Amino acid sequence: MPVLNDASHVRAAVESILEQDYAGPVEVLIALGPSIDGTAELVADLAARDARVRVLENEVGSTPSGLNIGIRAAQFPVVVRVDSHSMLPVDYARVAVGVLERTGADNVGGIMDARGETPFEQAVALAYTTKVGLGGSAFHVGGAEGPAETVYLGVFRRAALERVGLFDETIKRGQDWELNRRLRETGGTVWFTPELAVTYRPRSSVERLARQMFSTGLWRGELARRFPSANGIRYFIPPAMVVGVTLGLILGIIGLVQAAMGATPWLLLGFLVPAAYLLFVVVATLAYARVRGAAVAWRFLVVLPCIHVSWGVGFVLGYLSLTSNIAKHTGR
Repeated sequence: MPVLNDASHVRAAVESILEQDYAGPVEVLIALGPSIDGTAELVADLAARDARVRVLENEVGSTPSGLNIGIRAAQFPVVVRVDSHSMLPVDYARVAVGVLERTGADNVGGIMDARGETPFEQAVALAYTTKVGLGGSAFHVGGAEGPAETVYLGVFRRAALERVGLFDETIKRGQDWELNRRLRETGGTVWFTPELAVTYRPRSSVERLARQMFSTGLWRGELARRFPSANGIRYFIPPAMVVGVTLGLILGIIGLVQAAMGATPWLLLGFLVPAAYLLFVVVATLAYARVRGAAVAWRFLVVLPCIHVSWGVGFVLGYLSLTSNIAKHTGR
C-alpha cells in the first residue's frame, strides 16, 4: 500500500487487510511517502500494534515508486495491491487467490465499489459507477467474469511482476493500465471477476475531485500518446468534448461581435455545442441521480462536468507532451 498524506483513510484501509480470512501467512507493507498530515505517526502506531505491519520509506513519494518498493520487499509469491482509499471485504484475498489458481491468470481484480458518505461524495460515487461518468469500464460498472484490459488494484503473481520489470516509475498515474498491457503482451492474462468488490471512498470536495481528475487525464493523455494503438475510443470522448465546447464558445462570442457590428451572426450557432453538452448533463442527472434525492442530484450537476472538463483538459495537455512539465510543478 503506497501512502502519502492520507491520515483520514489509511487506518480503515489497513484494518480491512488485517481482518482478511485468508488461511495463509500475510504481511502488510506500507510504502510511506513524505507526509505532513500525521500519516507517518499513524502508520507507525499500526506497525507497533501488529507485527504483520511493516512501514517502508518511499522517499520519492509517488505511487509506482511505493508499489515497487513494496514488491521488492515482499516475501510471498502473491502480491495484493491496496489503495489507502479502499477497504477490502473480509474474503478478498481468499477469493482472489482462488481465482488466480483456477484461471492461471497473472493478475486478478474486480470492481471499484465507490461509496460516499456525504451528498457530494455520493454524487461522485454515482458518477464513477455510471457510463456517463468514467466511461463504463467493467471495474467501475461491473460485468461478466473473464479476460480484461485492466482491473482495479490487482492481485498478482509476483513472478509475473518480475517478468515484466515491475511498475514503470515514470508514469505517476495509469501505471496499472500500462503494467497490465505488458503482462498481456508477454502472454499473461489479466482477469476481471465481479466476485471482488472493493469499497472506495471518493474525493470529498470539488477542488480535490478536480485535481484528481486533471492528474488522471494528464497521464491518460501521456499514455495515449506513448501507446496510440492500445487506447479505446472512450478515452478520447472527454477531450473531444472539451475542444468542441471551447471552440463553440469562441465561435459563439465571435457571433455576438458579428451581431453588434450589424453583420449576419451565423457564428452564434457555435453556442449549440456547449448547449448540447449542458443538455446532456441535465438529462444524465435526471436519468441517474434524480432517484437519489435533491441533495445528491444537484451536486451531480456539478460533479459530472467537473470530471469531464478536468479529465479532458488534462488529457489534451498530456497528449501534447506537457505531462513532465506540469508534474514538476504539481508533483502529479
